[in-house]
Amino acid sequence: MPYPQEIIDLGEKVKNWGRWGDDDEKGTVNFITDEVVKEAMQCVKTGKRFSLAFPLQHQGGLQLGSMPGRINPLRTMVQLNTPVFGDPSQFCTSDDVVTMGLQAATHWDGLCHASWNGKIFGGRNASTITYDGASVCGIEKIKTLTSRGVLLDIASLYDVEELPGGHAISYEDCENAEKNQGVQVRSGDILLLRTGMMAKARSGDVLAYGSGTTLEDSPIPGFPGVGLGAVEFFYDREIAAVATDTVTFEVMPWDPSVPGAILPIHCLNLVMMGLTQGQNWDLEELAKDCIEDGQWDFLLEASPQPFVGGIGSPVNPVAIK
Repeated sequence: MPYPQEIIDLGEKVKNWGRWGDDDEKGTVNFITDEVVKEAMQCVKTGKRFSLAFPLQHQGGLQLGSMPGRINPLRTMVQLNTPVFGDPSQFCTSDDVVTMGLQAATHWDGLCHASWNGKIFGGRNASTITYDGASVCGIEKIKTLTSRGVLLDIASLYDVEELPGGHAISYEDCENAEKNQGVQVRSGDILLLRTGMMAKARSGDVLAYGSGTTLEDSPIPGFPGVGLGAVEFFYDREIAAVATDTVTFEVMPWDPSVPGAILPIHCLNLVMMGLTQGQNWDLEELAKDCIEDGQWDFLLEASPQPFVGGIGSPVNPVAIK
């Protein structure tokens, strides 16, 4: 069953195909110019740094098996103090290898992650993605991702520790958070949206984090996340990328205003707008500091790892204030 007409219309409204040329494979990351980065550096006042990554680990990892093949990191030692050149009294080495889903923990979704009606960003055929990876729009095409970051604390806006399952972050939520915090999202920004869910995972309850909440009359668990209105906000403000502190990114059950629509936000952001999006970001310590000093913008370095043909990439985002 195709998406409801409302989603199709919104897709046309936020469509950026050809905006930066027919060969473009970066989408909204193009909003980050040299001037944008120079202005972002003005946000650094004290030198305080915050890692926004959840630890890469197998035991206590964020994946619970709902996405086939997306496994928590399996790290194996392959050398243990080995004298690889034969003399144990000189150089010895220890090495390890890892097998993991590139989107297993804190990560970016590449523009090739979602397809809609057989198309990915720019109108390219989804068949450009094979078992060899993505021949276009692979994550390696985003060579750097450094800009002004802005945190909008939607949970604090509602004066709750965590938004309830099924809360769809709206255009009005984003605007009201701006006013409440005294900050404005502008072109080229990397926008971070806090729901408060990551606190569960930080406390060790990854099952509660990844399972959501049971909602009455819904077979799908409830997660707070991005709703249709927020997509329009992203487009209007010309943000470069967006990330949340949830496993689903978008609201679940899928936006209640459009019953029957499955993961429409992924399609609107990645396929139509060309907006790189991130999930499982740990925003807790950063949010506490922003509340204390009143500064909600910062320099944010969050470049993906250059996996050629990669559908996504793990990332250790660092916010600098």
